[in-house]
Amino acid sequence: MIPQEYILISAPNVAGEQFMKQLSRREIPFAAIVNNKADFERLNEWGVANRIAVDTTQVHTWAVPELAIGKVFLFEKSLNLCCRYIQICRAWTSKPIYVITGSHNPRLIYKGLGANHVIHSNSGDVAFLIQDLI
Repeated sequence: MIPQEYILISAPNVAGEQFMKQLSRREIPFAAIVNNKADFERLNEWGVANRIAVDTTQVHTWAVPELAIGKVFLFEKSLNLCCRYIQICRAWTSKPIYVITGSHNPRLIYKGLGANHVIHSNSGDVAFLIQDLI
């Protein structure tokens, strides 16, 4: 039996939160990645059952989670954190990694680290991404 794949999402901003809520409403299985206790607790308050906490400064702690990870959606809060998440997540899945950004950070940096798609969105409306998941 093939394990169910979970979408992995980093939702440190409003666009990410909206995307996470849309996944929940459509009952699409997902997990959220966080790198601090405050975000871990915030997601707990929202009822996110599958939370993966990582120490982005300690490479040896980046163990593959027990959940089968499929596509990854990283909503950019900072260039450094997004780059680190790409490095971590690329080792966890061979499926596409999407970076959603409102900044003009060089897309080649993200692509060079393993992101498949870099989507620029100033509005934060990324509902179109859900269509590929249904």
